[in-house]
Amino acid sequence: STQSTWDIMSKKSGVKQPSDGNVIRIPPNRYIHVLDNNENIRRIVIGPDTFVKKEHESVIKGPEDMIVLPPDHYCVVSNPVVREKGVPKMNQYKEFQIRLGREEIRKSEDFPEPFPLYPGEELIKDITPYKVVENNTALIIRAIRDFAETHAGDKWLFKGPGVYIPKIDEEVEKQIEAIIIKQNQALKIKAIRDTEVKGVKRKAGEIWLEREQGSYLPSVDEEVITPIEGKVLTDKKALHLRATANFKDKYAIDRKAGEEWLVTKEQAEVHIRDVYEDIVGEVKLTTLAKNQYCVVIDPVDKEGTPQLGKRELRRGEATFFLKPGESLKSGIQNVRVLSEHQSLLLQAREDFLDESLKRPAGCKWIVRGPREYVPPVEVDILEERQSIPLDENEGIYVRNIKSGEVRTVKNTVYMLTADEVLWEKELTDEVEELLAVQASGGGFAPVVVTDAGARTYKQDKPADYKRDKTRAITFRAPHNSAVQLFDFKSKKSRIVFGPDLVMLQPYEEITVLRLSGDVPKKENQLKNLALLLGPDFMTDQIIVETSDHARLFLRLAYNWKFEVDHTSLETESKIFAVGDFVGEACKTLASRIRGAVSGATFDLFHKRSTEIIQDAVFKKDDKGNYHPFLIKTNNLLITSVDIQGVEPVEESTRKSLELSVKLSIDITSKTQEDKARHEAERLEQQAKGEREKQAIDDEAEAEKKRITLYQYQATSASVETTGKALATARAKAEAAEINGKAEVNQAQLQVDALKITQKAELELIKSRNEAEENHNKAMTELEISTQKELAAIEASKFQKTIESLGKDTLIAMAKAGPEAQAKLLKGLGLKGYMIIDSKNPINLFNTAQGMIASVPEASSIPKQIFVPITFHSSIPVSYTHLTLPTSDLVQISVVAVSLKKK
Repeated sequence: STQSTWDIMSKKSGVKQPSDGNVIRIPPNRYIHVLDNNENIRRIVIGPDTFVKKEHESVIKGPEDMIVLPPDHYCVVSNPVVREKGVPKMNQYKEFQIRLGREEIRKSEDFPEPFPLYPGEELIKDITPYKVVENNTALIIRAIRDFAETHAGDKWLFKGPGVYIPKIDEEVEKQIEAIIIKQNQALKIKAIRDTEVKGVKRKAGEIWLEREQGSYLPSVDEEVITPIEGKVLTDKKALHLRATANFKDKYAIDRKAGEEWLVTKEQAEVHIRDVYEDIVGEVKLTTLAKNQYCVVIDPVDKEGTPQLGKRELRRGEATFFLKPGESLKSGIQNVRVLSEHQSLLLQAREDFLDESLKRPAGCKWIVRGPREYVPPVEVDILEERQSIPLDENEGIYVRNIKSGEVRTVKNTVYMLTADEVLWEKELTDEVEELLAVQASGGGFAPVVVTDAGARTYKQDKPADYKRDKTRAITFRAPHNSAVQLFDFKSKKSRIVFGPDLVMLQPYEEITVLRLSGDVPKKENQLKNLALLLGPDFMTDQIIVETSDHARLFLRLAYNWKFEVDHTSLETESKIFAVGDFVGEACKTLASRIRGAVSGATFDLFHKRSTEIIQDAVFKKDDKGNYHPFLIKTNNLLITSVDIQGVEPVEESTRKSLELSVKLSIDITSKTQEDKARHEAERLEQQAKGEREKQAIDDEAEAEKKRITLYQYQATSASVETTGKALATARAKAEAAEINGKAEVNQAQLQVDALKITQKAELELIKSRNEAEENHNKAMTELEISTQKELAAIEASKFQKTIESLGKDTLIAMAKAGPEAQAKLLKGLGLKGYMIIDSKNPINLFNTAQGMIASVPEASSIPKQIFVPITFHSSIPVSYTHLTLPTSDLVQISVVAVSLKKK
């Protein structure tokens, strides 16, 4: 270990190691620790010195550099030595006395010179500069042990600007920065423990706002929760607040928990929410124009009390903020401007006087235009009504709510009265659908049968069709048609013939016609509102059987029309006697035809089918002319019968015919397919030959191109090899030249750098010595000047004090005490006094000057006065021994002696 220690020392100091290894040369500002193995004592040897190690000694540390503390630096040493007047103290064993387990902060002010670490000491914190605390920053200091009046765990702030000098009993917990409180901003702060902030005592957990603009450093007892931005208030915006606890707000107004209020620009242009305030929302300014008004529900009076259940009418021009609890009924409303064709239906909510007319609650009346109208708070507007202009063919249904009567009004401009309402006439769904079909231009609704057998009528109803149920229902009866109407109130029906416009009265309904359709005829296939009178035709298909049992399908068309006598109401209504006239007529005619055909053979029917069918339907006169067939039940006249087709009913005949047609089609298709396949094969062979010829030509051309490519590749390889060798040789030569130049330049730069470094070190040492000398000189001169000025100030102060008091005042002050005592005892006529009780020793207190009044004041010999006192033998005795000087001031010494009974 000694050898290795010497190696380290010799490397640092430049001293050569002696041959025996027992001599250690210690340079200045270095030291070693030596252990005496005989006495087991450690000592320190400080350089400059030459240490000769004895056989019983060993170097346990060093040589080590002394610790040099620059100005404003410190270090921490554990197990520091005990010092007396700056000198390390040694114990009885001649070993340095250390404080085990303790730490010491050594500052540059206390250790301006380099110092070593004595045996047992350890450097636990290297040289560290003092912490500079800038402005608007602070250090949170925490005590780690009790000292002075501070307890372990206490915290406090070290505020900047300044330099923090550490102490051994405290530690820096962290550094904090001041929070900048900007304009229109505040800090929400919470007290961690009981504290006092700016002269205000705060309880632990209390929250408050710091509103003062500028930087704010929270103390260790405060916690900054969050910054709060102020809300800018304008002429058109106010703030709705709610109190969360009882408190006095910024405007010195007491607020109760749950209370709500407004803050407007009149109170503050910017409002910062207090800790006990919640922002409910922003309230915008309500502005009423000249032609506007509003009704405020639950208005707040001037004292701030809500008038629950009341209403207040406010009319423009006006601006206001809705206070908490207030609301607008239906918002801002325009003044009702009524033209001559407008009116308002009003109802009184409560009894009130309306322009000298008393209106009871629930009363309804009409206000007609032209005029402006603003309803009072006691009135509700039920609806605004318009005059309804009606043409000759237009009408409305009006119901009187008092009598219940419903009537039709048409061909006028009508305004409903207060007791009238528009009545909605309901129709069945199928009538509504048929009216919609007619509105789209259709005549009837055909039926559609689903797979399940359900029947639905296909409606071409327009998407935008919507009937106004209060309007009188009108229906256009087509040309040569009839519409039947039935009045359920009068139990009468009427028939309207087209072309005409049908208008339904309140209790009238239209008769819906359900007719047979399709081929062969099926029931309830068509629906319609108008009965077409013809002439028209209908088609049917029936099955007949001849006398030789041949069954045939007959497709027949019948021409028909209705015979109507307009002179008789009974005749007119007869056409509606049969609901499904199509189905009934087809059944009647089919029965007559099947009877006629059953009496003829197939050959006969094939030759004379038209004659047989017409004979079955019509009557022939003597001249051979056929007369129309009249169905008397509904006056339906069949004018002619047309045979559209005859087909056999047997399925086998029909299948044979279909098979023959199918075979013919298959033969034709196969012939065309074979022809097309042959043509495709021919074209494929031709294309294949052309493709192979083209491939041979392409291969020959590719071989020519490949030969040319090989020639170019050989030439390129030759050029590439030559160029690569030339470039490699040239690059090596240039690299060698560059390396040589670089080594020369590097050597020159190293020499220059060494010169510059040595020169800089010399200048630095010189500057440091000059600065230290100037600093010491300046400090000495400053100290001398300071002491001189302090001495002069003290002398001047004492002189001025004496001069201000004066000689007479000093003499009077010296005599005041004794003279007052003498006068007091003299006035009482006492020479002395004592206090006696039965339990305590007798005390003889001060004998006044009056007791020694007979002693000459001018005597220069101190005298003694004894005051004899006789006491009872059973109690302790005290006596007083007085010594009197010759001066004006009497000094009295009291000696108390206790005597006990023996």
